Amino acid sequence: MFQPPEIGHATRFSIRTSEIDNRKAATVPALLRLMHEAAMENVLKIKLSVWDLEPHHISWVLIRKNLIINRLPTLGESVRVVTYPVRFEKFFTLRDYRVYDAHETLIAGATSTWLLMDTQTRRMTRIPSFISNLRDQMPAPENCLPQTDIRWPDFEQTDFAQSFRVGWHDLDFNNHLSNVLYVQWMLEALPDDILQQTMPQKIYLNFKTEARWKEELVAETQQLESKQFLHRLRRPSDEKILAMAYTTWG
Repeated sequence: MFQPPEIGHATRFSIRTSEIDNRKAATVPALLRLMHEAAMENVLKIKLSVWDLEPHHISWVLIRKNLIINRLPTLGESVRVVTYPVRFEKFFTLRDYRVYDAHETLIAGATSTWLLMDTQTRRMTRIPSFISNLRDQMPAPENCLPQTDIRWPDFEQTDFAQSFRVGWHDLDFNNHLSNVLYVQWMLEALPDDILQQTMPQKIYLNFKTEARWKEELVAETQQLESKQFLHRLRRPSDEKILAMAYTTWG
């Protein structure tokens, strides 16, 4: 059984009916929420949560997440989610997520990069010493998931699109559109047969800027190969790209 380092965290979840699709498999947004819940429990435990950092006017911002899915858990299945910070860099921290089934088989894993932001200037800021001093508790590199770096193709055409409006209940505790909904909305703009007949295998995500209450957004998708897609979430009011994704399905 893989055990997280002391600075990490492991917790168990049972897949609920509100988290599955018509195949009784957990949806991608549901899987991401379990990962984020485990990470929140972790940062609360080590006192680096958004509320612990609030007096210092700093906060973590997710900017990248690469998700590999071997299979999606099903209704009633118990999963163990393990997460831990990997290392600190000047302005960033890296975090791993592992999802195991009851047989301790790794069914999904993700690497992620988080930026430390000054909440007053809205700019990235250097990680202070009271955080970076924890680097001695980080796991050895061989115990971390491999980092994946892809060359993003240019977004050249929109083959599928869907519009959204940010509602009050779409906001997270930072008063921004929840990053899980960035992903959910981008995945809505896919062909019906992909959503109904296949399962996601790889989801690479780049988060670029915030979306706020009542903003109008458009999810746009370009088909690269038969089961490979490039996604973006665009704000028509200023033509900013809020997020990008690359997905493969099988």
